[in-house]
This record gives sequence, C-alpha cells and structure tokens, in this order.
Amino acid sequence: MPLSHMQIRELLDEGRKHECEGYGAQRVCVSIAAIADLPSRFGDFHVISYYNNLDDKEHAAFVHGDVCEQENVPVRVHSECLTGDAIGSLRCDCRDQLETSLAKLGHMETGVLLYLRQEGRGIGLTNKIRAYGLQDYGYDTVQANVELGFQDDERDYSVAAHMLDSLHVKSVALLTNNPRKIEDIKEHGVVVTERIPLVIPPNEYNRAYLETKAAKSGHLIDIEDPGPLIEQGDRPISEVSPAR
Repeated sequence: MPLSHMQIRELLDEGRKHECEGYGAQRVCVSIAAIADLPSRFGDFHVISYYNNLDDKEHAAFVHGDVCEQENVPVRVHSECLTGDAIGSLRCDCRDQLETSLAKLGHMETGVLLYLRQEGRGIGLTNKIRAYGLQDYGYDTVQANVELGFQDDERDYSVAAHMLDSLHVKSVALLTNNPRKIEDIKEHGVVVTERIPLVIPPNEYNRAYLETKAAKSGHLIDIEDPGPLIEQGDRPISEVSPAR
C-alpha cells in the first residue's frame, strides 16, 4: 500500500513545523517541503523534496509503499551524477546502479531511494570534470581526487540519515557495495540490518574505475568475475517493465 493521504498531510505538517539542532558536523537540518505521486517505468513512487538549512541544494526521496514506522526497509542512498544519471556516461556505473535500484525497489513491498546532491563524490561537477581530465592522462579516480586536493570520497551521509528519520523509517536494508557508506550512515543513528549487493557488470570504459573502487576504496565488488561486459549502446536495465 502506498502512503495514504492522511500520512502525506501529517508528513507535510511535520515538515512545516520541524526544527532541530541538525545532524553531522555541519549540523544540517532537512525538512519535507513537498510530496506528490510519481508513476514511473520502474513502478509507482511518491517523490518527496527536502529543504535544508545549509545551502540551496534540494534533496529528494522516492518512496515505494508505506515505509513509515517500518523495519528493514530496502533503501538505496544514491549521490547525484549528472554525466551518468542524465547523459548516460559509460565512465561510471552510476546510471546502472540508479536504474537497477529503482527496478528492485519498484518490485518490493516497500523501498526508498534517496537522491543526494553530492556530485562527483562530493567535490562538485566542475571538479569532477577536472578529475576526468586527469584520468585521461593516466590517473585513477582516487589519484585524480587527491591531485585536486580532495580525499578520494568527500561525501557525507548526515542528510540521508535525517531524511530517513523524517520518514519515520525504523531500520534499513541498504543497497550498496560500499562499507564506508554503511558505517557513515550507522554513525548518524540509522539502524542497518543488512546489506543488499548492487554489483553492475563493467563495460569497456569503466572496468578500471570499478577495479579502483574495489582495490582502493574498499567496495565489495568481484571484478575477477563480474559477469559479461556491457557493450556500448546496451540498455538492459531501462527495459524493465513497471511493477504491477
């Protein structure tokens, strides 16, 4: 069952009244600003937009089913990737992870995808393109970020924790290959009951990227036997039919 009209009204009312000391080192506070139905090729969702007190970034949750006060809710925390999510870049696996997650969640009883405005692992779009430029000259993704003066991953998940709290989610089953993400989210008070793997087969352009994720960033990816290479132009995920 989806969120009821009564639940939506209550969540919106809580958002209007919400005040807190904030989450994480930057004390960021997010609150629900708007909710609407969102039928999609992956199933029926509610889209929820969030206001935050730190900057002008608008984060979003895509909610399938009634997740309020529920335990073991399948959750994907997805950081924005303009080049991958919108343009279909083959240099990363972001779009495939996004679409695979939505397809999985759309066929489950409940699920949430949090879309965080953390482009380029938190370094921003322009710096991500600068990092791409360095990679064109032989740097891997970690080396490129460090060369630009950043850590290999600058993302913070305090916003994600606050968003889940605003939805009254009691515990989550996290769709991820990234142990750091699990630990960061736990540190912000989210109960993670299990990890659901989200391994995407490589293509000819992102194999080195995925190898670096596994070797240097600790992602739980088996590059030795990841399944068949995805050929350029193949779009198996987008052909998934909507949940009924």
